Amino acid sequence: MRSYVPAYELESPRDLSAALDRVAAEPGAWKPLAGGTDLMVLLEAGKLPHRKFLSIWKLPELRGIELTADHAILGALTTYAEIRRHELLASEFPLLARAAAETGSIATQNRGTLGGNIANASPAADSPPALLVYDAELELVSANAARWIPYQGFWTGYKKIAMRSDELIRRVRLPRPAAGSVVTDAGAPAATKHYYRKVGTRRAQAISKVCFAAIAQIGNNRIANARIALGSVAPSVFRAVETESILQGETPTPALLRAAQETLTREIAPIDDIRSTARYRHRIAQNLLAEFLELLSS
Repeated sequence: MRSYVPAYELESPRDLSAALDRVAAEPGAWKPLAGGTDLMVLLEAGKLPHRKFLSIWKLPELRGIELTADHAILGALTTYAEIRRHELLASEFPLLARAAAETGSIATQNRGTLGGNIANASPAADSPPALLVYDAELELVSANAARWIPYQGFWTGYKKIAMRSDELIRRVRLPRPAAGSVVTDAGAPAATKHYYRKVGTRRAQAISKVCFAAIAQIGNNRIANARIALGSVAPSVFRAVETESILQGETPTPALLRAAQETLTREIAPIDDIRSTARYRHRIAQNLLAEFLELLSS
């Protein structure tokens, strides 16, 4: 009788230190596996070159949501379901909670993790645009060191990230909004407006054709601190910094919208693929920007 030999190796380290020692001993050989919502699909399809997997799902050092006076700190293994159910995250970071609610099915939300969504580096991922507009930071750890880096700039190209092969994502840090950080000429706090839209073939369980997250303060009918991030319209999720600069200090008007739309068109670089066309993505991105400015006007 022929014995079955698995085509892959799977190890479950006892703690984070053991996991980091393993990836340090063989850099690039071991692929971290958390919820598996992306990796298992690729493995089943025979499109995953790795044959050594390191299960980090049970590592307590990568779990938990911590709140300080200045930050919300999420362990890399925080699931979409945990984000969606967390009252403070829903209140202070509604775009992230909305992204979590629109990611896949309930089963996917129970298994999929924030760290996995980041490390997978898909330009169509749902949570990265929200993380970008909230100025997220990542804690990367290795066997010998730990470092915090801005999430903006973490992507270096299509499916490429600024993380070494001996590092894991341990935590994600979000600066909590400061009360009254922007005030009007009359001394009253400016209103903060949050906007998130995921456009796909269906309302649920669909990969985005365009994902748009934005936040700004509006006071005395002028825009301040505008931050805009998009997915599925470039090789990586990115901040539309040129479009943001067009909006700063301005009053929402049709002329401002036209100028911002023209700038956004130059910033994005969508492609034709199985889900959509570049032309459609250009038009949708412009329409979502118009919705955001309409929100600021309301």
